[in-house]
Amino acid sequence: MAELRAVGSPPQRTHTIGEVINLLRPEFPDISVSKVRFLESRGLVQPRRSGSGYRVFTDVDVQRIQYVLTEQRDHYLPLKVIKSKLSAWDRGKESPIAPDSGPPPEAYFASSGVSLSAREIMRSSGLNREQLDALEKEGLLAPVELPDGTPVYSDGDLQIARASHRLFSRGLESRHLRGIRLAADRQTDLLGQLVAPLLRHRNPDNQRRSSEILADTAEASAVIQETLVRGRLRRLLEH
Repeated sequence: MAELRAVGSPPQRTHTIGEVINLLRPEFPDISVSKVRFLESRGLVQPRRSGSGYRVFTDVDVQRIQYVLTEQRDHYLPLKVIKSKLSAWDRGKESPIAPDSGPPPEAYFASSGVSLSAREIMRSSGLNREQLDALEKEGLLAPVELPDGTPVYSDGDLQIARASHRLFSRGLESRHLRGIRLAADRQTDLLGQLVAPLLRHRNPDNQRRSSEILADTAEASAVIQETLVRGRLRRLLEH
């Protein structure tokens, strides 16, 4: 939305509907006159009329159409949602500041591929057998079973095991960690909704776009959660 020029700025050029089609067709081969008229009928673009009644589109109108088509193609957003975004921009409520970029998905989702036995993960984390079993029961650890039934743990399991050991050493129990796991489940469900339309049409481009969105939003969510907890604990100490 930041690419759209400010409301009230004079248009640089005007275009007929045919010229709009020609400008956008390289990026959107399926665009047609009827498609543009449909977007107009839904209030997403409002070209003025010439004295002879022909539609006259400004550069901003073209950018609006390009934005609508991009949101439909890349994010599968319904027109109602896109119109709401455009309305926010029209009212000056859309921020011109570009959002921070998240981590590359290759880095965020990277895994060492390590496989640890139960004995190895206990030795590396400091957990005892009872604590390890309790974390599995609460769903915080999810070992994979080999064909012979032997459970093996990933590097992610090891990180959780070590962090859990720190909490256990402070007096918490596995049942107290259930809330952390439930919060992670809720966050996963929420962020999963963002990419559900993309994943319904699985292809390399959609897979890549989904991984970028999830890496970005997951890190942003983690920042919010950590900052909120830190602030609340700070106030707790100050009172």
